[in-house]
Amino acid sequence: MKSRREFCKTVAHAGVLGAAAAHAAEPKLPADDGAADRRFWRGVALQLATPVLGHLARRELKAVMPVETRGDVADRRNYTHLEAFGRLLAGISPWLGVRGFAGAEADQQRRFLQLAQAGLDAATDPASPDFMNFHRGGQPLVDAAFLAQAILRAPDALWKPLDPRVRRQLVAALKSSRVIRPPANNWVLFAATVEAALLTMGEATIAERLEGSLRQMLAWYKGDGAYGDGEFFHFDYYNSFVIHPMLVDVLAALRQRDPAFGPALEIVLRRARRFAEIQERLIAPDGTFPSLGRSTTYRFGAFQTLAQMALRHELPEHLAPAQVRGALTAVMRRMLAAPGTFDADGWLRVGFCGHQPTLGETYISTGSLYLCSVALLPLGLPPNDPFWADPPAPWTSQRLWAGESLAADHALPDSPEPVHVPVLQRGPARPSGQPTTTQRP
Repeated sequence: MKSRREFCKTVAHAGVLGAAAAHAAEPKLPADDGAADRRFWRGVALQLATPVLGHLARRELKAVMPVETRGDVADRRNYTHLEAFGRLLAGISPWLGVRGFAGAEADQQRRFLQLAQAGLDAATDPASPDFMNFHRGGQPLVDAAFLAQAILRAPDALWKPLDPRVRRQLVAALKSSRVIRPPANNWVLFAATVEAALLTMGEATIAERLEGSLRQMLAWYKGDGAYGDGEFFHFDYYNSFVIHPMLVDVLAALRQRDPAFGPALEIVLRRARRFAEIQERLIAPDGTFPSLGRSTTYRFGAFQTLAQMALRHELPEHLAPAQVRGALTAVMRRMLAAPGTFDADGWLRVGFCGHQPTLGETYISTGSLYLCSVALLPLGLPPNDPFWADPPAPWTSQRLWAGESLAADHALPDSPEPVHVPVLQRGPARPSGQPTTTQRP
C-alpha cells in the first residue's frame, strides 16, 4: 500500500481529481491525522448547533430564526423550529452522550448538553414562547420522530437526567403526535420511532404504530440493501435519511426489551451494512457525490447510514474506519466551503453546494436543512477509537481511480423469506425511564 502522500501525488499526476468548477475552490484534502479531523467535525457540530440550541435555550428561537422556503412561509413557520431542533439533536446526540472527554472537548460537550437539555424544556413547556407544534398538520410526526431518535441514541444524556417535570412534558409532546396517521411510505418509521422512544421512557406503546409499522416497512424491501419508499423504489437518499437508520435504532431498542427481536435486527443490520458499502463507493475522489432525487438540500445528511454503521462498529470488514472518516471529511469540507452555505448570522441556507434556493421543495425550510447533522454520528466514538485514531487511508473511489486493483463489488445475496417481527410481550409496569408494556388502541 502506498503512503498517503505518495498516493495523493499519484492521483494528482494522473489527473483523477479533475478540475474544480470555475466558481468553486479546489477541494481540500482531509487533514493528515484523526485528531485534526475530529477537531474539524466537532467544529461543524458546534457551528450547526450554536444558533439553534443557543436561541432555544433562551426561549427566543421562534423570534430569531429565519424561515427560508419556496413554500408558504406562514405555513412552514408551524413546523420549521421543531425540524431544526429534532434533526440537529438526532445527529449530535451520540456526541452529547459520550463520557470521559478531557480539555476543550469536555467543556464544549458540557455546555452544549446543558443547552440541549434546556431546549427540551423550552420546546415542550406549554408556557414557553418556543413551545413547539407536535400534532397540528402532518409534518410534526416527522420531527417528533427525529427528536425521539436523538433520545434513543443518548438516553443517558437526553432523558434520564431531566427534571421529572420536563420528562412529563416530553412524553406528552411525543404522545400528542399519535393523532397523525402516517401514509404508506417511509413515514411509517416516524410513528415507530416515536413509539420506541416512549418504550424506553417507560410508557405503553401502540402495537400498530410500532411492530405494525416495522412489518410494513420491511415488506417493501427490494434487494441489495435497498427498500422501497412505500411499494415503489425511489432513486434518492431516503434509504439513508430515514429508512435504514430508523429501522436499526427502533429494532435495537426492541431487542434491548425483548431478545426475540434479535434475528430481525441482524437481518436489518446486514442490509444496512451493504447500503453503507454502496454509499462509501458513491463518494468520488474529490469528495463530491451525485445529487439525486428529492431533499438534496439535506446535504451530507445523505450519508447517515454510512455514519451510523461507523458509530455502531458495523462497517463491512473491507471498509477501514479511517477510509470512511476520510471520505466523509472530504464531503463535508467540500460542501461547507461553498459560498452561501450559511447566512451572516450562521443559519443554514437552502442548497446542495452553497445557496441554491430552487433546489428546495415546497416542504423544505430553514429547519429542514439541519438533517445534515446526522453525518456527524461518529463523533459519538471516543477519540481513541480506530475511526479517529487510525492513520489516514484513501477511500474506494480514490483507490480505483488511482489504478489500484481491488476485489469486484457484488450484490447482497438476500434470502426471499420475510423478516419476522414478533409482538412485544406485555408485562408489568416498570419505573419511569424503563421499558414497559405494549398496548393496542
